Amino acid sequence: MIPKSFAAAGLAAVSLFAAPLAAQAPSSQNEIVVTAQRSGAPMWTIDTPTGTIILVGEIAAVPKSTPWQPELLEEASAEASRVILRAPPKFSPGDIFRLIFSGGKFTKLPDRSTAADYLSSEQRARLAALEAEYDIDYDRRSFLMTSFDLLARRLDFDDDTTKDATDIVRKAAKRADVPITRPERFRGEDLLDDLAEAPPEDHIPCLVAAMTAVEAGQEVITARGDAWRTFDVAGVMNNPLEIALGTCWPWADDNLGEEIRDQWTGMIADASADTGVTLAVVPLRVLAEDGGVLDQLEERGFQIFGPDWR
Repeated sequence: MIPKSFAAAGLAAVSLFAAPLAAQAPSSQNEIVVTAQRSGAPMWTIDTPTGTIILVGEIAAVPKSTPWQPELLEEASAEASRVILRAPPKFSPGDIFRLIFSGGKFTKLPDRSTAADYLSSEQRARLAALEAEYDIDYDRRSFLMTSFDLLARRLDFDDDTTKDATDIVRKAAKRADVPITRPERFRGEDLLDDLAEAPPEDHIPCLVAAMTAVEAGQEVITARGDAWRTFDVAGVMNNPLEIALGTCWPWADDNLGEEIRDQWTGMIADASADTGVTLAVVPLRVLAEDGGVLDQLEERGFQIFGPDWR
């Protein structure tokens, strides 16, 4: 028969070691959250009965001058239970041939029309000033192509940048064999059809926003990165560059934009039933815009912790 003193000592030992073991899982989850937050990217967390969801608000083309620590986001991704990342459009070889042979539909204004046929006198004057400054003729170009040229080549917003958060998390997850989930990919055929059917007038808001960003100068690039790093969500959303990127196709398309938001909301809501830590990298504009993913999740009853997004 085992003496009572030994039995008591055994029970005490079990109690001593059982408590830390039971607390290990939440501690580990908390460590992942803290590591991700220390990276400097704006993010929100949702506690669920079985785990935690981390929502990282991504912006495209983070300047190298923006002081953040992507290696910590990489570390957190490798320890997560799963990650959710955006999916690139699915273009087939046939889609590429369609683009080549019908390129005029996407690059030129229709029926030999010119910019003055669609723009107000004030808008055309602004465009003329930019044409003179950069010694380029936009008169026959489609407004979408003109907008892309202004942002990418004249403002040069995507030069001298770091890797996007999506790339960082994807590579870390692949190395660590962390499962990656993505929204359903849009078919290239559908995207091109949508773009081809849009009249020039649909892209005027994009052009106006792109002109405003270029007129504001290179300072908007640094200001956007600084606002992102300091969790000033309103500062990012109201930045002329971010407004331009969010006003242009496909984000401004009502049907595509709604489908993108609904995909993300559904995937994140589904992840609330999973065990462990889910790390999702979502475009900040999709998260924080009026009626965006954060608003939709809050309407579904999720309690969200993080920076003010309104």
